[in-house]
Amino acid sequence: MADYIAGGVPERLVPRTTEARNAGEAKVLAGRRRGPSVAFWGMAMIVASEVTLFGTFIGTYYYLRFNTPHWPPVGTPEPRVVVPLVMVGILATTSLPMQLAARAARRGGLWAARLFLLWALVIQCGYLVYEIHDYVDQLRRSVPQDNAYSSIYYTLLGADHAHVAIGILLVVWLLWKLARGLTMYRLNAVQVVAFYWHAVNLLTLVVIGVLLSATL
Repeated sequence: MADYIAGGVPERLVPRTTEARNAGEAKVLAGRRRGPSVAFWGMAMIVASEVTLFGTFIGTYYYLRFNTPHWPPVGTPEPRVVVPLVMVGILATTSLPMQLAARAARRGGLWAARLFLLWALVIQCGYLVYEIHDYVDQLRRSVPQDNAYSSIYYTLLGADHAHVAIGILLVVWLLWKLARGLTMYRLNAVQVVAFYWHAVNLLTLVVIGVLLSATL
């Protein structure tokens, strides 16, 4: 009896999440994969929904800006330029170790994947700690209730910080999972979390760009 063909591959050759129970088996099965995993498409749907959310926020920002005579309003502090650009540049560099971790996991390099994730995590945590401190400091000078500008400013910036925090929690979860070895399930997890983090970095760049546009 002929094998069932799934995406041009016989069923018996289709990689399954539960098949690989160690790094060596995961490496072999990853090499047989012909396209993105189901986990990847699931994360892609989540990212698409997040992009829609931020698109709504950004649309609201510019709607308010174009209908307000002074932006930011008189008496409201303008956003700083240099520090946010430096910080977002530092955060963007974490896409490198995240991608290297995904590549190492695909090749069965468990320890390399752990080290790259740890490298990324240190920078990510440093960024978030500073940004939370700065966010609280800004709230001492103005609050969301002051005007439309402050409201959308803190909403957009706070939503971005929340997504960075979620990404950090996912990296911590990955390190905890990889402490017990590499399986196909964990390899998929490393790859989709890396993809999510790239999306977070891109969203952060866009958000900072939008907020700094008020200084132009």
